[in-house]
Amino acid sequence: MKIVLFAHSLISDWNHGNAHFLRGLARALQHRGHEVVACERWRSWSADELHRDHGAGPIVEFARAFPDLDIRFYADGDAILDEVDHLTRGADLVLVHEFNEPELVGAVGHVRRRRGDFVALFHDTHHRLASAPQQIIRLNLAHYDGVLAYGDSLRALYREVLGVERCWTFHEAADTTVFRPLPGEPAEDVIWIGNWGDDERTREIEDYLIDSARQLPELRFVIHGVRYPESAVRTIRSAGISFRGWIANYRVPDAFARAKMTVHIPRGPYVDRLPGIPTIRPFEALACGIPLLSTLWEDREGLFRAGVDYIMVRLPAEMREAMLRLARDEEARRRLAEAGLETIRARHTCDHRAEQLEAIVDRIAAVV
Repeated sequence: MKIVLFAHSLISDWNHGNAHFLRGLARALQHRGHEVVACERWRSWSADELHRDHGAGPIVEFARAFPDLDIRFYADGDAILDEVDHLTRGADLVLVHEFNEPELVGAVGHVRRRRGDFVALFHDTHHRLASAPQQIIRLNLAHYDGVLAYGDSLRALYREVLGVERCWTFHEAADTTVFRPLPGEPAEDVIWIGNWGDDERTREIEDYLIDSARQLPELRFVIHGVRYPESAVRTIRSAGISFRGWIANYRVPDAFARAKMTVHIPRGPYVDRLPGIPTIRPFEALACGIPLLSTLWEDREGLFRAGVDYIMVRLPAEMREAMLRLARDEEARRRLAEAGLETIRARHTCDHRAEQLEAIVDRIAAVV
């Protein structure tokens, strides 16, 4: 197939975790023999922010790290219909990620209705339909062939709120061309890689991470991420944590190799409104073979084995107890790392999702 993917950005992952999985999915599809063209708006918000903070260097490094990705640009505005018509010529499948402008989403649907020569799927990896439903409701999905929702709870909302019948659960997964165990001698005990999160987990970061660093001065803590207010950075540093700001996602395996464990703190909407969706970080951590500690979330779909692949804690005191135990017990860390990696390789790689996408497209084609 020729597959055209419209995404906010593949070039930049600055506060843009969607780029992680989409890069890996594109690579997996190419590995399976498909032609993949990724399209993004010239000067996306994420790329602009990355350039503002770090200059052109990270964009050049991305091109060196992902030379196999075919990325093309379009300009929004009055010519968007013509741009979409041109970019989708010859496509068998057009995949539109939810983090795109409504005009782009509508333009793809319009071209799909007018030409009818490709399958169009809308790919949702966010909580907007639960937290800000008007942002999704206003999108014109009438001429799409279906929706890929990254969790059963989100899939159910598409059916209940929007009446979408052809909707498939399509979880994110680890790009194992990037995320894999690397050799390294731990220089830190606990590493957290995550952005501030628009107050969606502020209290949890303070209780489970920052306070843990204060109460466990014998352990070395590191935080990577963006959009932390100055007040939060001061609090983090006063707790003895090394705050290191943005890290390119493809550099994360190197950072994990230098730490004994990492932490997952789900954002509030995924705990309260869309249970069962872990987001991308646990997949990537387990794929790197680093022991994972997680605050509470409900794994409704049995994606992982709690207590085997990772440790789930219910209270900050439990988090600190687990941190101390893992920091001192190399064998326990090894068992966790091996189990988590086994689950990723068996069920949750981008190649697994590429195979699932092929099956979905075949199913659609069979009834068209």
